[in-house]
Amino acid sequence: MAELLLEIFSEEIPARMQARGAEDLARLVGDSLKAQGLEAASLKSFGGPRRLTLVAEGLPKSQPDTTEERKGPQVGAPEQALAGFMKGAGLTSIDQAEIRDLPKGKFYFSVVTKKGRATEIVVKETVEAALAQLPWPKSMRWATNPTRWVRPLHAIICVLDGKIVPVEFAGVKASDTTVGHRFLAPGEIKVKNAADYFAKLKKAYVVVEPAEREAVIASDLAKLAAAEGLTVRSDIGLMQEVIGLVEWPVPLLGTIDAAFMDVPAEVMTSAMRKHQKYFALSTKDGAFANRFGVISNMVTKDKGKVIIAGNERVLRARLSDAKFFWDEDRKQPLASRVEKLEERVFQAALGTMHDKVKRLVKLAGSLAPFVPNADAAQAQRAALLCKADLSTGMVGEFPDLQGVMGRYYALHDNEPASVADAIAEHYSPLGPGDACPTKPLSIVVSLADKLDSLVGFFAINEKPTGSKDPYALRRAALGVIRIILENKLRLPLRETFIQATSGYDSVKADSKKVADEVLDFFADRLKVYLREKGVRHDYVSAVFGLGTEDDLVRLIARVEALGALLASDDGANLLVAYRRAANIVRIEEKKDGKTYAGAVTGDELGAPEAAALLEALDGIDGPVQGLLEKEAYSAAMTLLAQLRAPVDAFFDKVTVNTDNADQRAARLKLLSRIVSTMNQVADFSKVEG
Repeated sequence: MAELLLEIFSEEIPARMQARGAEDLARLVGDSLKAQGLEAASLKSFGGPRRLTLVAEGLPKSQPDTTEERKGPQVGAPEQALAGFMKGAGLTSIDQAEIRDLPKGKFYFSVVTKKGRATEIVVKETVEAALAQLPWPKSMRWATNPTRWVRPLHAIICVLDGKIVPVEFAGVKASDTTVGHRFLAPGEIKVKNAADYFAKLKKAYVVVEPAEREAVIASDLAKLAAAEGLTVRSDIGLMQEVIGLVEWPVPLLGTIDAAFMDVPAEVMTSAMRKHQKYFALSTKDGAFANRFGVISNMVTKDKGKVIIAGNERVLRARLSDAKFFWDEDRKQPLASRVEKLEERVFQAALGTMHDKVKRLVKLAGSLAPFVPNADAAQAQRAALLCKADLSTGMVGEFPDLQGVMGRYYALHDNEPASVADAIAEHYSPLGPGDACPTKPLSIVVSLADKLDSLVGFFAINEKPTGSKDPYALRRAALGVIRIILENKLRLPLRETFIQATSGYDSVKADSKKVADEVLDFFADRLKVYLREKGVRHDYVSAVFGLGTEDDLVRLIARVEALGALLASDDGANLLVAYRRAANIVRIEEKKDGKTYAGAVTGDELGAPEAAALLEALDGIDGPVQGLLEKEAYSAAMTLLAQLRAPVDAFFDKVTVNTDNADQRAARLKLLSRIVSTMNQVADFSKVEG
């Protein structure tokens, strides 16, 4: 078995593209080799700042031999047919063909054995094709080279069992030579195989595997912090970016000037993380520490003193800007910045951010009664101020701090803490992993913000498409769904959508039509949300199909009860009976050109089983309705399950389409009654399977 070592060496690859680039290289090479009969026993790929590396172990020495059979003409066929067969099969004489007895006579067959190609040849073709097909998010050309790639290529290693495979791409020919760290070991390194490659590069200050670089950073930085009684704040995103920036990670600790320690921790963290890629540290009690972690790509004789001093100087300049904005922004109240929102466009057809804030104030007042312990006046105050920090210098410099800074400035202005928290939390949840607001005012303002955007964009027909959602309306809808369900809010959605749409005075839209469209959109989003929790989408459709259910808490309770019913034998059989009844009624109504609905008596049915079914329906109709009004959905489903026996008996013993016209009409009305009774709890016609 053979081992393939492949390294693509280039200028610095953006950190965000390295992992995906390595995965795509492994996929393209691995799938191609497998398709050609050269599946590797193991295939690993690694991404780094200047190189993509792939190691495939356990490759066969060559492709397997293949045998190709081709059926020819019948023995005794004309010479012209024989000549065509021999040409196509690559035969020089018809005697080279086999003769086989088939049911329709004797036929010529050619059997050609193709010897598998050497792995080296296949690898060359595969690697060249893979490099050309790598789907980089962005690529470039360099010099006079017409080839596009993520960054200019310098070298390629392609070694198969110690032998160079003559791969060529973008004018670069493969060899068995690479280079180490750009500054610490820039000389050429000749390698024989993967083990030799990894060992020699490590000696040349290059850690090839991203997981190993991450382990070094996490371990060494934690040790440095622990030595000073500190801990490193977890930041997975920053870690993944930093491991793509260094080949030889050397963690160091720097110090933040005391003059900046009154600036909010979020500001300093954002400045360090976004611009400088520094790790924030905490004291034992969780407070923001005056130290930061920087990951150097160099080993120095002074143990990083100059590097630390340089990074402290850069951070000092960055934090000076942040402190200036912090001090200046607090010189005027947050409320005074609301009018400045007139200068910010929310959306061309939907007005300015100031227009949005006015709508949010109105909507927050109408939402507050549905959120326990939410004070309407304070909710409206929070709604008024929630976007005001967009006009501050700090948020202009650090956009990711919108909401966060609003909270700080509100507290500085002696606004109630609940109002300040609502300003900070009203953007949540930002994604599936983000926590939902749980404080009353935060819930109100978050709902108002998302609902206003949803109905506004639907009103101007800017709806999400299959592939595009530029205004993140799917995320907004899922956020609303999560807030409602996780806080168990009894919010009538249709009425709320109408109320929200009415706030758009400048947009001429039918509020009821918009509400229906947004509700349908919510139904789709709810299916997605519940599918991840193991709930069938058709159960959701069945409850939404009632057309009257827009309370999500109540809807989920119905869905759960419906699922429990249909999971039982009685429920499953009842569903079959429902479909049978609905189909018969639909067919007969279409044939007769009339509907079969209305009251019926036992005497009209003419069969004891039919009369028993009518009695059973009469017995549960009222109780089911009463249980539904009390939201006792499981109990209502249990009552429905009692219909199984009389329904089964009816279909076993009674002929619906009897010759007696009066009895036929009465029995069709009875079937229609089964459908209407069951449809009180859900539209069973939408249940699949």
